[in-house]
Amino acid sequence: MDRRSFLKKTAVGGAGAAAATVLAVPLSTPAIAQQNPKINWRLTSSFPKSLDTIYGGADDIAKHVAAATDGNFTIQPFAGGEIVPGLQAADAVSAGTVEMCHTCSYYFVGKDPTFAIGTAIPFGMNARLTNSWFYQGNGNTLMNEFYAKHQIYGMPAGNTGAQMGGWFRKEINTVDDFKGVKMRIAGIAGKVLEKLGAVPQQIAGGDIYPALEKGTIDAAEWVGPYDDHKLGFYKVAKYYYYPAFWEGGPTIHAFINLDKWNSLPKHYQSALTDACAFANTNMMAKYDLKNPMAIKQIVSQGTTLRPFSQDILEACYTAAMDVYKGISATNADFKKVYDDQVAFKKEGYLWMQLSEYTFDTFMMIQQRNGKI
Repeated sequence: MDRRSFLKKTAVGGAGAAAATVLAVPLSTPAIAQQNPKINWRLTSSFPKSLDTIYGGADDIAKHVAAATDGNFTIQPFAGGEIVPGLQAADAVSAGTVEMCHTCSYYFVGKDPTFAIGTAIPFGMNARLTNSWFYQGNGNTLMNEFYAKHQIYGMPAGNTGAQMGGWFRKEINTVDDFKGVKMRIAGIAGKVLEKLGAVPQQIAGGDIYPALEKGTIDAAEWVGPYDDHKLGFYKVAKYYYYPAFWEGGPTIHAFINLDKWNSLPKHYQSALTDACAFANTNMMAKYDLKNPMAIKQIVSQGTTLRPFSQDILEACYTAAMDVYKGISATNADFKKVYDDQVAFKKEGYLWMQLSEYTFDTFMMIQQRNGKI
């Protein structure tokens, strides 16, 4: 072997050995720490801990984020009122008082009616179409364009499914029966019922029972049988109406301070996104399990179940369309998001007439006939 060939092979071998040595050196602790920083956030919920369904979404988020990041990214949930009142959760996030919250977007309709669309609006969409609009349609994009104006980034983190129409001290048989009724109701639905003569009241979940018991309000809507039974509404109001035409598939949101969201490492953002998606699915599953048992309990304890009449639903639909027309004329953000959702809803319900509706109707008939 000549000298030149020997030197060439030796150089290659040396370089390979050096590379192998470099690759064999383990990542240093500072490098790992830089990739997976210790981050501790506080989350304020709008809900009491007693409601394991809707408050439980915050716990789901915290547990899944911690598990996905080996405990390096922790989120500590607080019930409504422990840090700020439930109806001030988004304000706390915007101001940076807390990093995030778990709440309903429509609680903040007083700031801008566009917030209502983030949760649900009267005669909107059911839970499946709502999720589809957020995840596959333009929902997340459009709502976050709006939320950014309030220093917020939002993600769906829960859904209750179609809700009940609420508890009333007296029967509501006609449109005129709403006149003068002081009703706890959230979002744009209050404006709709106001057109029928009702007097809407915005009250946090934990404060509804005493207001109904003392007669401060005449009626109240919350979620559905499981939560409503836990809160004891059947003890202070006899009539339980359905459906909540204002909440066909309401989304509960995780709101995150926009600066805090943007500062998260990308893999932490992914972990939080996945955790919120799980909370969204898991909450719906909980309600579908617990509501059937709860409605039986409620009826056995003397509650009278009543559907809203077709005349009432038609009157409310007309009132809702008037409300949307009026808001759209003066609020460009609302109009942009609302128009997109209406177009999505139109196509979605065209399909569901053929699929979900016909199948579910047949299966419900079998259930009524005792065949399942």
